[in-house]
Amino acid sequence: MTLKGSEREREDQCINTIRMLSVDAVEKAQSGHPGMPMGDAALAYVLWTRFLRHNPKNPRWFNRDRFVLSAGHGSMLLYSLLHLTGYDLSLDEIKQFRQWGSRTAGHPEYSPDLGIETTTGPLGQGFANGVGMAVRERYLGQIYNRPGFSIVDYYIYGMVSDGDLMEGIASEAASMAGNLGLGKLVYLYLDNGISIEGSTDITFTEDVAQRFASYKWDVQKVDGNDCDQIGKALEKARGEKTRPSLIIARTSIGFGSPNKQDTSGAHGSPLGDEETKLTKERLKWPLEPPFHIPDGVLEMFRRAVDHGRVMENDWKQLFENYAARHPGLAESWRAIHEGKLPDGWKEGMPEAEDQPMATRSVTGRVLNGVAPKLATLIGGSADLAPSTGTHLEGYGDFIHDENGRNLHFGVREHAMGGILNGMALGGALIPYGSTFLIFSDYMKPSIRLAAMMKLPVIYIFTHDSIGVGEDGPTHQPIEQLAGLRAIPGLTVIRPADATEAIVAWELALERREGPVALIMSRQKLPVIDRQRYASAANLTKGGYVVADTARDTLELILIATGAEVHLAMDAHTTLTKEGVGVRVVSMPSWDLFEGQEKGYRDTVLPPSVTARVAIEAASPVGWHRYVGIEGDTLCMERFGASAPAAVLFEQFGFTVDNVVKKGKALLGRRGGD
Repeated sequence: MTLKGSEREREDQCINTIRMLSVDAVEKAQSGHPGMPMGDAALAYVLWTRFLRHNPKNPRWFNRDRFVLSAGHGSMLLYSLLHLTGYDLSLDEIKQFRQWGSRTAGHPEYSPDLGIETTTGPLGQGFANGVGMAVRERYLGQIYNRPGFSIVDYYIYGMVSDGDLMEGIASEAASMAGNLGLGKLVYLYLDNGISIEGSTDITFTEDVAQRFASYKWDVQKVDGNDCDQIGKALEKARGEKTRPSLIIARTSIGFGSPNKQDTSGAHGSPLGDEETKLTKERLKWPLEPPFHIPDGVLEMFRRAVDHGRVMENDWKQLFENYAARHPGLAESWRAIHEGKLPDGWKEGMPEAEDQPMATRSVTGRVLNGVAPKLATLIGGSADLAPSTGTHLEGYGDFIHDENGRNLHFGVREHAMGGILNGMALGGALIPYGSTFLIFSDYMKPSIRLAAMMKLPVIYIFTHDSIGVGEDGPTHQPIEQLAGLRAIPGLTVIRPADATEAIVAWELALERREGPVALIMSRQKLPVIDRQRYASAANLTKGGYVVADTARDTLELILIATGAEVHLAMDAHTTLTKEGVGVRVVSMPSWDLFEGQEKGYRDTVLPPSVTARVAIEAASPVGWHRYVGIEGDTLCMERFGASAPAAVLFEQFGFTVDNVVKKGKALLGRRGGD
């Protein structure tokens, strides 16, 4: 049925449908944020019905525009749009907002089949993700587009709030986006002047327009309820090719609520029965039934289905013509989107040399060895490439007017994490980022979300222990390994030598389900003689017996990671000479080890052998799962100190004599007994 009235009246009904679906869902759940969807429905309506190129019946269509609701607390805005425009999100799911098992979680959770492009909620994360999406669009276009065949050509739109812009990650990401000249990035800033504690006048009085202009963004201001102004601003933003765009839209949180509009009362709690009633009366909305969708509204919104089908079919025809003209590129395109690595890519993997090498040095050799075969490998560091070994030689820089493969994130670890996530969303790219392990703390929120979304991001964290030396306790990681290991779905690997590091890199490059953190040493480590000891290929099992007992009876197990594996092996030599049945287990990855069958784990760590010592120059937190209540740890119980690395290891007890002493103590032996 066609809606009656003027064009503006028809638009108002569509906009109010978004508002009231959101209000009713929050009211039924008795939980949520109604104010943002109410205040920003007009912005969303114009964007989704006039500009956003998408196909609700195929949310994974590659050349769709991306939409990021960075202000994830307003999730009902997105869910309302998805339902109304024809995505696979039923009205029953809207009614189950924030309930167990529903598809309408309190904050949007990455669901490409549903049209949710990324997980948002922690403010600023979506902002940074969108920057990464824009990097991805430009880089893939550089690889695959050819004259007359722009098969990569889409925009990234986002809705960001006051809270997003207060977060430091947004400042970092905005600065980088402007420096890179990401013209396909368009953000609507929901300038309603309200946060949970009240007016933003108490916390946020800067001139946002000047701030973003200084970041080299194109900035416009509009009335967030004037559809014509919004449309003109979006049209202008789409025409801006060399700068990202920020459209500052003045809006009213809780629009339509007689007593809660423009107050924090509309931010984080339901309006309440009486205020909901008054709001519906003010907006001339039926009081009953809840979740009302007027006749004709779905017809207007679901024009997106036919439009999306036509746009996708046009793109498919373009791609068919492209494949006929450029068959090699088309084959490569299909492979990367299926998660396949090209044949022969491992030919560039280096072999370990028989000389001491810092595991961080392996990174540079691996990256530069495989780069010729892996065109989708792109990344960089937070201003530390010379130290982390992550520069791709001869591949140029990804900067404002160039599309090389080296990203310079600057001293922006937090943004680096969020941008890497945006680059990984949708697959195809193999993004990596690097910094010192101690600075992983800056990235933790983004790493957590990468694990939640199962994104194939590779993190290279170097300078992995007190081996950093003279830089002192501010730069010596102690609790960082424990913190990373606590993140579900993040594979943490700390190799013991160059041979393990090469295997770790191979695993990381092949892994497409979840992020990998490679923990690399600054100091040179001996290369274990794999002719004499177990193969480094066993790293893929997470833990393995690298050196076993020479006696019939196994009495003691030394478990270690990284540089400390060598300490354990030296202690193994001493203890073996003294008649102790001792085994050394290299445990580079708890995550991979826990993924093995119990039978295998029990062969590595026999339950009957309770005399165990875990050796790691980091916090002991978590190690008791492997040493048990009868075992012991040689770990760091305090922050480090400023001194040469060799001195620190000795002062903190990481010596052969101390390992031997601890092992004997567990066996009830003293001296040479």
